[in-house]
Amino acid sequence: MQMAAVRDAIAAAAATVVLPDGIGKLVCTGYVPDAITTPGFFCGEYSVDFDKAMRRSLDEVELTARVLVSRTDDKAAQRLLDAMLSGSGAASLKAAIEAARGAPGDYALGGLAHDLHVMRVQGYRWYEHQGTQYLGAELIIKVIGEGSA
Repeated sequence: MQMAAVRDAIAAAAATVVLPDGIGKLVCTGYVPDAITTPGFFCGEYSVDFDKAMRRSLDEVELTARVLVSRTDDKAAQRLLDAMLSGSGAASLKAAIEAARGAPGDYALGGLAHDLHVMRVQGYRWYEHQGTQYLGAELIIKVIGEGSA
């Protein structure tokens, strides 16, 4: 798998969420940005387990993505974050990202991976980024794909 392309494809999938009226669009990037525009989603660190099958035919990636929202109104920020962390619905990051799995029998992320799965949400808390505090959480995404590609 080419991780640069995988990260960008996950960010593009996340950008398809539909946020509540008046919120605007979710700003998404495949990389950790220097500055955050809220609400924002980005792919952060990842780990790779190589050679899960013989002859480099399968690698397994566990990617940590973060979603951060403004803390100007604590209750509104938590409601927005809760909507994006929901397992379903128009604002669900899980639903948006997993829609990039494709149809049964298709490769995920437009052919970049065999499959992906948003496994869990963790770290629902305040995050500091470049000296500014944001409310946010992490999504742990498992991606499997060809190791030799």
